[in-house]
Amino acid sequence: MIINIRVDHTLADIETMEKVSKDLKKLFSTLKERIDIKEYIEINTCNRYEYFLYTDDYADEDLDCDNKYVIIQYNDDAVIHLFRMSSGLESMIIGEDQILGQIKDSKKKSEKEGHCGKTLDTVFTKAIHVGQVVRNKTKINQGSISIGSAAVDLAEEHLGDLQDKHVLVIGAGKMGTLVAKALAEKNLKAIFVANRTYYKAVQLAEELEGEAILFDNLEEKLLNADLVISSTGSPHPIINKERLMKVFDDEMPKKMIFIDIANPRDIEDDVKELGIDLFNIDDLRGIAEKNKKLRENEVIEAEKIIENEFDLLKESFNLIEINSVLGSLRESMEEIRQRESQKGIVKLNNVDAKDIKTIDKMTQSIVNKIFYDISESVKQSAKNNEEDVIKMCEAILKR
Repeated sequence: MIINIRVDHTLADIETMEKVSKDLKKLFSTLKERIDIKEYIEINTCNRYEYFLYTDDYADEDLDCDNKYVIIQYNDDAVIHLFRMSSGLESMIIGEDQILGQIKDSKKKSEKEGHCGKTLDTVFTKAIHVGQVVRNKTKINQGSISIGSAAVDLAEEHLGDLQDKHVLVIGAGKMGTLVAKALAEKNLKAIFVANRTYYKAVQLAEELEGEAILFDNLEEKLLNADLVISSTGSPHPIINKERLMKVFDDEMPKKMIFIDIANPRDIEDDVKELGIDLFNIDDLRGIAEKNKKLRENEVIEAEKIIENEFDLLKESFNLIEINSVLGSLRESMEEIRQRESQKGIVKLNNVDAKDIKTIDKMTQSIVNKIFYDISESVKQSAKNNEEDVIKMCEAILKR
């Protein structure tokens, strides 16, 4: 059984996700104690926490969760969700490409740690393929959209034209890079990049013709910034009212926009008390909704591809399962053939080596023809997802 447990932006805001993610980790730890989880892959992004599990040791009472924000799906529903996610349909910004890379990274991490086995490897490899096919055959990702570009759009809604603005980007990881690339087109007066690993800030700043600053020197650039966009991987807030008060010497700052697209959040809510406009991932929903409407037709085409690819995956899984059963059935038939051939040879008189060879070939031919007709019929039933046929074959072998 494949199980997906998650909390994401569809039900929870950023604050709720931060809280529920801790419950989700506890739920997963409890589940590991109750059942034999053979494989698992964890996915954490700016708007989701998820686990995909594979086990053959599960009962409904094992996954007891009354948290209304936790979504639990099984087997087909879990796999379809994964396909939709890899295709960008489950993202806040429909069609964004970053989720595909995040799924790849999660799979690699699980492989490295020894948690990804044959089943999840097959499913995730297929999901990555589906995400690529959807992007190649539709225009779902047209326009290089991302959480980063949405953050820049949000900034323009509140600051107007960003030309001649001073912008500080905190975090030079993947999300920070997306933000910076979106900003590069805005003819900014100055752009500064801060990152805990300084050389990464230098690399990104060079691409943008901006300036890298040491993480410990944030204060001096905060003083003149019109816009601050933060997206670090810090487990704790890095900016709060107390820190900013030291920067502004107890004076109210000029109009400033802070956009926090980190999860967990980088900026504490108390900065609003200084008159700063603070936005986070939840505030991108309006832009996300506009983007969704623009891509409605592409979503329909993507869903058709997902449905077709899911049917192909299910067919391949059924064939793998039935081929194992047919292999055992063929071995059983061969044992019967050899045993009955020997009985017949013993009863015959004056049988030489040539006759034995003839009998052997003849019985092999009979069994092969019978087995071929059976196997082709059973494989077709497996393709049609006729589970009763598989169960019948398994029952025959047990007798």
